[in-house]
Parts: sequence; C-alpha cells; structure tokens
Amino acid sequence: MKGIIFDLDGVLCSTDEYHYLAWKRLADGLGIRFDRAINNRLRGVSRMESLEIILENYHGKPLTDVEKAELAEQKNTVYRESLAKMSPADLGVEIRATLDELRRRGYRLAIGSSSKNTPFILERLGLADFFDAVSDGNNITRSKPDPEVFLKAAEFLGLPPGECMVVEDAVSGAQAGHAGGFTVACVGDASRAGVGDYNLTALPELLKIL
Repeated sequence: MKGIIFDLDGVLCSTDEYHYLAWKRLADGLGIRFDRAINNRLRGVSRMESLEIILENYHGKPLTDVEKAELAEQKNTVYRESLAKMSPADLGVEIRATLDELRRRGYRLAIGSSSKNTPFILERLGLADFFDAVSDGNNITRSKPDPEVFLKAAEFLGLPPGECMVVEDAVSGAQAGHAGGFTVACVGDASRAGVGDYNLTALPELLKIL
C-alpha cells in the first residue's frame, strides 16, 4: 500500500447526529415518518438521493425538481449550522495520532466522501491542508456503492487502486471500495457486518496492518 483513502463521516469524525436532526426537522415539516432506521439508509448516499429515500413516505402533492432542490438546501442549511459548532476538539486524539503516524511513515493520504460539505468539515477539524487529495460530492456524479469517489481519489494521488487502501464505516462504502479494486479496511457498522478485507474495532488498528 502506498495510499490510504478515508471516508470522512463515521471514520475520522461523527456528524451522523447532525444529519439525523436536520433530516428529521425537514421530514417533520412535511408530515413524513422518519426514524433512525430510515436515517441509516442515507449513510454514504448523496443529498438528493437521501431526499428521495425520505420522500418514499411522502403522500402530499407531487414535488417538482425545483421544490426538491429547495428542500435539500433547507436541510443543508440546518446541517451546516450544526457543523459550524465543530472544532479540532471533535477530532479524536487517537484519530489525529493515527493520521500523523501514517504521514510519518510516508503514506499518501486522501479523503473519499460523498458529502459536498467535506471542505467545510475538514476546515472545522483543522485538517484543511492535511490531505494530499480530496475527492467528494463536489466532483462526483455517482454515489457509493459506485466506486467513482474512490477512483477519483486514487487518480488525484497518482496511484492505481491496487496500491491504495480504502477505510470505510458504511457497507455501501465498503462495496464501493471492492468494486473499484481497492483493499478495504472497515470500522463501525461495516466492520460489524464483516464486509472488509480487514475489519477493525478502531481506526488506530490500521497501524498494525500496514
């Protein structure tokens, strides 16, 4: 391995609750049933695709594409208000130490995230200039489990997929990594599902397998 590509939310930081509360507020306003089980389906999925999943339980008048775009932007506004409260303290000490050690060992590091808010989150965490490459929702057209976001990250690093490891917490993300020809290390839900080449209990375990 020469490069490590990290998903952001759920791997390096946790904004799941911010997402949930923002989507919940939107769904409640539309009279749509929305719970944490539905929210779990949104992990690794783009904003507009997430909205379509939520609208599966919508029984009002048909919405136009413009109205859907406005709803997605309303959710994002609420979500970014929560993100603005983040700081470098939200990056765990062990997470930062792991990243620093990987950098010290000479690995090229990248982000592969479906979120369009990736630059803002990295800035809030104090990681704006840390990674060698960032591939996110701003430069992809297909969400995970499509491997596009990881393939672009590897391209930005100047490395073939076979020389990169993807680190994911979502099953759809692990599927994307495998589809792109990457070695996949999993944490969180994906690790518990046993879908990675390596299934870790915590991110620092990366240092033992690399």
